[in-house]
Amino acid sequence: MVLIEQIERNRRVLKRIESYYKDYISTEMEPEKRKRSDAIVISDILVNYYTCLETIFLRISQFFENDLNTEKWHQDLLEKMTLEIEDIRKAVIAEESYSILSELLKFRHFKRYYFELDYDWDKLDYLQKKFVRLQPLIREDLNQFQEFLRMLAE
Repeated sequence: MVLIEQIERNRRVLKRIESYYKDYISTEMEPEKRKRSDAIVISDILVNYYTCLETIFLRISQFFENDLNTEKWHQDLLEKMTLEIEDIRKAVIAEESYSILSELLKFRHFKRYYFELDYDWDKLDYLQKKFVRLQPLIREDLNQFQEFLRMLAE
């Protein structure tokens, strides 16, 4: 099934982003001397991670229902990933994942229209904690959904 491979391809990208984040935090960034460039890198990591997940969600939506509200399609797409559509598909993500992803979506929207280079470190610290918490959750969510797809393909 093509959808399974599309999800796998994006999961490999997610893994690279996670690895880059861990490497950056442990080798490049000095917690007591955080710089503007650190904030820029971290914010880009968060945005890229969310966008990669959103691409997975979009592929799933296109495969199963392809019906998104054009006005607020990003939020609509994320909400639909929590829904089990009877006789069509199971939910893609759990509620806890949804809650964290909503925070990352809001941040991505903010970053898209924020052109200054000064970031709020309290907010970035909060989002980093959420990002770290999300990683095992989303892995499990996607594992379960891919298992559902494999059963569907049989």
